[in-house]
Amino acid sequence: MLRIAIIDDEQKARDTIRNILHLSQAGIEIAGEAANVEEGYQLIVHEKPNLVLLDIDMPDGTGFDLLKRFSSVNFKVIFITAYEAFAVKAFKFSALDYILKPFQTEELLSTIHKAVETIENEISELKFKTFLSNLDKLKKIVLRTAESIHIVNLNDIIRLEADVNYTRFFLVDNKKLLVSKSLKEYDEMLCETGFFRAHQSHLVNLDHIQRFDKTEGGHLVMDDDSQVPVSSRKRETLFKIFERLG
Repeated sequence: MLRIAIIDDEQKARDTIRNILHLSQAGIEIAGEAANVEEGYQLIVHEKPNLVLLDIDMPDGTGFDLLKRFSSVNFKVIFITAYEAFAVKAFKFSALDYILKPFQTEELLSTIHKAVETIENEISELKFKTFLSNLDKLKKIVLRTAESIHIVNLNDIIRLEADVNYTRFFLVDNKKLLVSKSLKEYDEMLCETGFFRAHQSHLVNLDHIQRFDKTEGGHLVMDDDSQVPVSSRKRETLFKIFERLG
């Protein structure tokens, strides 16, 4: 889930952006809104968004002034303004994109979707590098079911599947465990240890992938011969991982 902050001094503009974001199916949430540079700075510091939709001309300064307050900018920026003259300066700040007011719904949605893909690819790349550095470390996980507490080697986990608010683990030797935590929690926990979120409902162990079949929209075949769908948004990242493993 990518978090977006909206920083614009015009209430109407913030309302419009928020309403458009609610139309998006890109797996995002609004981290908060701000109306000026100072509020925007505090919002970013406390909420730590992945992406900031940033107006340039505001009462107490510019969007550039806000960015200069950070010694290191660890979030992406899309500038939104009525003044095209700021375009060149905006891109000197490595903006993902630049949108002129008044903007169209389709234009903003398209820009947001591109930004989400860019950020997700960068996150996946970082996770993969961390995974490679952790290959030689033996790791275990504690799984609490209704009946027992299991100590499981990560290498023994073939895949995980969401089951409403529960997660079902599929282990070697055809063992299955149902745990009362969401798949999102385990994604965050295991993403740097060789697991890949192939689909909203599926998390797989890269070490247990047999092959990727292109038929029926594309799916992974795992070591237990189970088939796991791969969402279209995840496919490119998965292929990059395959290239690095090869």
